[in-house]
Amino acid sequence: MQLKKLKIQLDINDLERDDLLQLMLEDVEADLLTLTNRTKLPPSLESIQRQIVIIQYNKQGVEGQSSHSEGGISRSFEDLPQSLQSAINQKRLAKLVRYAT
Repeated sequence: MQLKKLKIQLDINDLERDDLLQLMLEDVEADLLTLTNRTKLPPSLESIQRQIVIIQYNKQGVEGQSSHSEGGISRSFEDLPQSLQSAINQKRLAKLVRYAT
């Protein structure tokens, strides 16, 4: 279902990029699970997952650039917008640390 929603958001109607998009969804899911100390992605993070994939998809070909200027037009890129970082942080679970006694 995530792939279908993502394709709607990206206005992609063909099947050509399904494998790439599915891989990106899985990679972002793994990152979100690590960041939030979870083992399963909650539905409340699914839109965040898609938003991150869209950012990554749109940045293809300009990886590693922090800014670009061409023909009088300048663009700058940030890693992850603060609003998404905040949403992810709100979903973090506390990590329990056990000490040997």
